Amino acid sequence: MTDVALPAARFRQRPALRRRRTKNAVMTALLLVAVALALGALAWVLVYVGIRGFSVISPSFLTHNPPGNPAAPGGGFFNGIAGSLIVVGIATGIAVPLGVGAAIYVVEYGRGRLRGAIRFFNDVLIGIPTIVTGAFVYAVWVTRFGFSGFAGSIALAVVMLPLVARTTEEMLRLVPTELREGSLALGATRSQTVLRICLPTALPGIITGGMLAVARAMGETAPLLLTVLGNDLFTQLNPLHRMETLSLQIFSNAVTGYEQAQARGWAGALTLIAIVLILTAVARFFGRRVQVENV
Repeated sequence: MTDVALPAARFRQRPALRRRRTKNAVMTALLLVAVALALGALAWVLVYVGIRGFSVISPSFLTHNPPGNPAAPGGGFFNGIAGSLIVVGIATGIAVPLGVGAAIYVVEYGRGRLRGAIRFFNDVLIGIPTIVTGAFVYAVWVTRFGFSGFAGSIALAVVMLPLVARTTEEMLRLVPTELREGSLALGATRSQTVLRICLPTALPGIITGGMLAVARAMGETAPLLLTVLGNDLFTQLNPLHRMETLSLQIFSNAVTGYEQAQARGWAGALTLIAIVLILTAVARFFGRRVQVENV
C-alpha cells in the first residue's frame, strides 16, 4: 500500500509544483521588466540631456557668467555653479550633523514616546512639499533678514534633514548586535561603541544616504525661488546676500522663448548631473577608505 500511495502522492503534487514554478517565472519576468524600465528611463534622461548639453557646454561655459541679453549666444553659468556649491555646502553642514545625531539618538539612546515622536516628525518632514518649506523659511527668515544664500541653505537643510536621519537610522539598525555587545563586554562605554564601532560600520551607507540628500538639494528650485531669489548679473560669493544657483539658472533659461537661453539651460542641466556624479564618486571613495582603515 505504501509503495502504491507514494507515486500517487507525487503525481498529485506535480500540478502544484508546476503552478509554483509558473508563478515564480512570471514574477521574475515582471521584476526584470521593472528593472529594464527603470534603467531605460534613466538612460533616456542621461542620453537626451547629454546630447542637448554637449553641443553647448565648453570650458568658457564653466568660467563665465550669462550674457546680459538672454537672446545672445555664449556665456556660462559660473555664478550659478559657485552659488550652488556654497548654498548646498552650508545646507549639508547643517543637515548632516543634525540628521546623524538624531538617528544615533533614536537607535542607540531613544526610549518610549520621544523616539516615536522623532520618527513621526521625521516622516512628516519627508512628505512635506519643498515649496512649503521655502514658504516657511520665507515667512520666518526672509521677511526679517531679506533674501540671501543662507536663507536658501536653511530651506535646503530642512529638505535634507529627514533623508539623512532616516538613512542613518536604517544603516545603524543593520549593524549586528553582537558588535555592540562585544564592545560593551570589553569595557567600552556606549558612546565609544557608537563612535568606534557603529558609525564606522555603517559609514558607507550613511555616505550614500547623505549624497542622495545632496543630490536632491542640488536640484531643488522651488524653495530657492522664495529664499535665494537669484542674482544673474554677477558672481556673489557672500551667502548673506542674494545668490544665483545652478537650478535657478536652469529654470529661468528653460522657460524663456530664446533658443540660446534654452541651450544654456541644457548645458546647465548636464553640468548639474556631472557635479552630482563627481561628488558621489568622491564621497564613496573616501567612505571605502575609512571603512578599510577601521577594519
